[in-house]
Amino acid sequence: MEKFDVTVIGSGPGGYIAAIRCAQLGMKTAIIEKYPVLGGTCLNVGCIPSKALLDSSEHFHNAVHNFEQHGIDVKSPKVNFKQMIERKRGVIKTNNAGVAFLMKKNKITVFTGVGSFESNTVINITNAEGKKEQIESVKTIIATGSKPSSLPGIEIDKKRVITSTEALELTEIPKHLIIIGGGVIGLELGSVYARLGAKVSVVEFMDRLIYSMDAGLGKELQRVLKKNLSIDFYMKHKVASVTVKEKEATVTADNDKGEKVELKGDYVLMSVGRKPYTEGLNAEKAGVKLDERGRIAVDAHLKTSADNIYAIGDVIVGAMLAHKAEEEGVFVAESIAGQKPHVNYNLIPGVVYTWPEVAAVGLTEEQLKEKGIKYKSGSFPFKASGRAQASMDTDGFIKVLSDETTDEVLGVHMIGPRVADVIGEAVVAMEYRASAEDIGRISHAHPTFTEALKEAALNATGNRALNI
Repeated sequence: MEKFDVTVIGSGPGGYIAAIRCAQLGMKTAIIEKYPVLGGTCLNVGCIPSKALLDSSEHFHNAVHNFEQHGIDVKSPKVNFKQMIERKRGVIKTNNAGVAFLMKKNKITVFTGVGSFESNTVINITNAEGKKEQIESVKTIIATGSKPSSLPGIEIDKKRVITSTEALELTEIPKHLIIIGGGVIGLELGSVYARLGAKVSVVEFMDRLIYSMDAGLGKELQRVLKKNLSIDFYMKHKVASVTVKEKEATVTADNDKGEKVELKGDYVLMSVGRKPYTEGLNAEKAGVKLDERGRIAVDAHLKTSADNIYAIGDVIVGAMLAHKAEEEGVFVAESIAGQKPHVNYNLIPGVVYTWPEVAAVGLTEEQLKEKGIKYKSGSFPFKASGRAQASMDTDGFIKVLSDETTDEVLGVHMIGPRVADVIGEAVVAMEYRASAEDIGRISHAHPTFTEALKEAALNATGNRALNI
């Protein structure tokens, strides 16, 4: 039986990064992946393929709606959906190869199959043909990720009632895509198909979109998606049933006033979140306990109830974000090596890759009020940005929240062009506990989208914004 210092179960962003860091620190490392390709949900059926389709659909949308204003005359563009999907597959394949190369480069042993515990130090690996082998591992890192959730009584048939996985591999553009859930995944995929010509309807139980983010962002995003993509929203609606008859799916929902709505479409995308994936892990054999929500319980050092086993990413408490899992993977690897790493969970940014993009870090206004923290707020609209005017991307704003007494930045919330990249500046500033005035006094290149962050910070220091 081959023995390893560390074995990682799951090869998503958290898992493969953890394996690489362990190998860098001199540990004999193995990684176990259920599927024949590496990269997990993010690379294969999540972050990467969805961004590929978002980018392709945005090019088409601009060709149809914006090129003429830029002085570009083209014949009526048409969607080659098959090629669009093939390009997405090519992006995945390239990234698969990249992760495989990193495993080889770092001398990490890769096992293909389902990893399950025989004990806290012995792991069974069962491949697709049912062949089994065992390895021994001094330490183990569980990074098995998550899978799409559903609602009680609703069957996901993967044909007409689908998850994000199937939505990324459709063979046709829906005529009417009904999305249950107004969160990140649903809005990104809804944007893809709305740009390509589908009618899109979103049914959301809460009173605003992207509910975990600042309320102002959800309100603005709903306005822009309705204006630019004609997406219909049914807010404060609870789904009662989903039925399928041949090629038509029907969604019935009730609003908070008891009124019913019935929507008929050819596809229903179930997008109500994700849940930890621990199926087949046999965690109990290793002494690993789960919490009441099916997550693996960990302490502040991400150690499970078994002293030599750790867990990271979507399978534990916290935001289900690839970059959060990556940070945790490095944290655990360095902890095992005896180092003293840290993860600042308050500074894990969140991003929605619609257009305009949405990004945030730190506390929201709602959270500050709930905690009783006195704060100042400054904002700046992109319609006042010269760079945004030049690119015809004037929807959205940036908002900076700072402590009323110390001026330390407590939260930054933005919706607008390329804010998925702009948010990085806010994360760096907050990591070094910058004040709003610090950001406002930093020279920003002109014209850039990041100037809007400078102006919002100036506004938070006492209405000192220079361009509004």
